[in-house]
Amino acid sequence: MLYQVESMFDDMEKKMRRLKKQKYEENMENFMAANEAYFLEMEVYLDKGDPEKAAKEIAEVFVEAVKSRYEVKGKIKGTVQADLNFFMIYYVFPAILKRNHEYAKLLADTLCETWGSSFKNSKIGYTDYETLYKAFREKIFGIF
Repeated sequence: MLYQVESMFDDMEKKMRRLKKQKYEENMENFMAANEAYFLEMEVYLDKGDPEKAAKEIAEVFVEAVKSRYEVKGKIKGTVQADLNFFMIYYVFPAILKRNHEYAKLLADTLCETWGSSFKNSKIGYTDYETLYKAFREKIFGIF
């Protein structure tokens, strides 16, 4: 399940650099298109039976894939973890919710909870794409 899902993070640094409103919209479209197969696989798995159990399994596989890619000697550098957290907030969660699947919120909640309990200093929240996009002026919160 979700073979090489950690590849979602391949262009993380590029997508987070100089994050402006217009660029974010373009980046999100590209991110969703590039990862369509993963999102579809998650949705199909959620639809098969018990969605709560499926969401938990998806979250665990996702988190383990990210851990295996970024851990060095059993730890992830603080700066890398911060980047991963931001990427989850700006891309992964909004993309899940933007697809409007019946169990999108359940998956986002479960993934958020699993993420927070699996990584140090990673109790993060999430929002949908529209809310995040509206929060942009020319630069996100004036800092990027």
